[in-house]
Amino acid sequence: MRATTPTSIKADTPSKLPIWRQLYVQVLLAIFLGALLGHLYPDIGSALKPLGDGFIKLVKMIIAPVIFLTVATGISGMRDLSAVGSVAGKAFAYFFFFSTLALIIGLVVGNIVQPGAGLNIDPASLDASKVADYAKTSEGQTIAGFVLNIIPETLFSAMTSGNILQVLLVAILTGLALSATRPHSDLVLDVLASFNAVIFKLVHMLMKLAPIGAFGAIAFTIGEFGIASLANLAALVATFYLTSLLFVVVVLGAVAYFTGFSIFKMIRYLREELLLVLGTSSSEAALPSLMEKMEIAGARKSVVGLVVPTGYSFNLDGTNIYMTLAALFIAQAVGIDLSMSEQLALVLVAMISSKGAAGVTGAGFVILATTLSVVPSVPVAGMALILGIDRFMSECRALTNFIGNAVATIVVARWEGALDTERLAAAMAGAPMPLPEEDIERHERSGPRSEALAEALNEPL
Repeated sequence: MRATTPTSIKADTPSKLPIWRQLYVQVLLAIFLGALLGHLYPDIGSALKPLGDGFIKLVKMIIAPVIFLTVATGISGMRDLSAVGSVAGKAFAYFFFFSTLALIIGLVVGNIVQPGAGLNIDPASLDASKVADYAKTSEGQTIAGFVLNIIPETLFSAMTSGNILQVLLVAILTGLALSATRPHSDLVLDVLASFNAVIFKLVHMLMKLAPIGAFGAIAFTIGEFGIASLANLAALVATFYLTSLLFVVVVLGAVAYFTGFSIFKMIRYLREELLLVLGTSSSEAALPSLMEKMEIAGARKSVVGLVVPTGYSFNLDGTNIYMTLAALFIAQAVGIDLSMSEQLALVLVAMISSKGAAGVTGAGFVILATTLSVVPSVPVAGMALILGIDRFMSECRALTNFIGNAVATIVVARWEGALDTERLAAAMAGAPMPLPEEDIERHERSGPRSEALAEALNEPL
């Protein structure tokens, strides 16, 4: 029996918060002020790095329980457990196709635009020491090692390892075990549901600190590297940003259109999370919010729980565009003309290395080092050419990856017949509908509503 009776759900549009209280406005202002401070006072801006790092660490702290609780409770409520394999199969088919397409697009654009042509840099003049750590890390990346690393040392160590795939594996197994032992496991499910409400309340509490994190992160980036550092390599930065924009608007836009929604409305729906990703250069900072918003947008909880965390390791569209484009830029800059077979080898290796380096610090550079290692004619030391601007391109990588995973979630849910199109349309129109009745009851049993649930119910917190 529920502790409280749900209040009636209003049909009209929810009242809007004052503009200065809206999170996306606060984050946008913080990004502007941080960039201004970093430009005018570089030393102060560089010293603010702990603000951005601290916020990201706070969010990463709760990613493991968010994934575990969402996946475990979602799977435990599925009547047909074969649907787990169906969702995973469709998700990986989607990931493989679009990740490969992103690699090919980066390769094609690099050959057409040739952003590194004409630089005529002597490979002997490059300082390999700057990228030695990344190259060393890439040497240990193997397919077998990656697969074995998905299995945690113990059942509980997955929650503390920081490895998303380990948490996902334990969550799936737990969800299957809970489903197979019902009704004896109903008490455990109630506890997990209550804990889930607590964790998501914590998520929203931490999100209030997002402007501070974005301010510190962008101030450090501008203060440390300077806007002027973009000038020398402007062609590569501009090419990468434009390619990523076209990928989102044209490729993902077409996918969204045929799935029944607008990519532009999706971007508007996720504007707070996208600004947070832009400010922190980390898509992980918005992972918990993305999972919650996808569920409110009509994707079944079990699908969200499987697709989003897996996509963070296997569906890195922005990173894949960067891989082939950056590799060609380095080759062109040092005057090396890669054959078609060498370029195809780059694509094949990047397809594997982009998965194997998931969760590794400096993953973008680690993947690039691994990719370049298969073409001996291109010096790995050439990575030093883009080291100074990598931070500026990381924002674009993270934004493209984030949007790609949001689209993938809706697409897979649609394929699986687990998408409420009415709720999706309402969310895209800016008026999210109530959560399913069982979720409302669970949240009411568990205490105060989260901000997302309150918004969906059109009720104040």
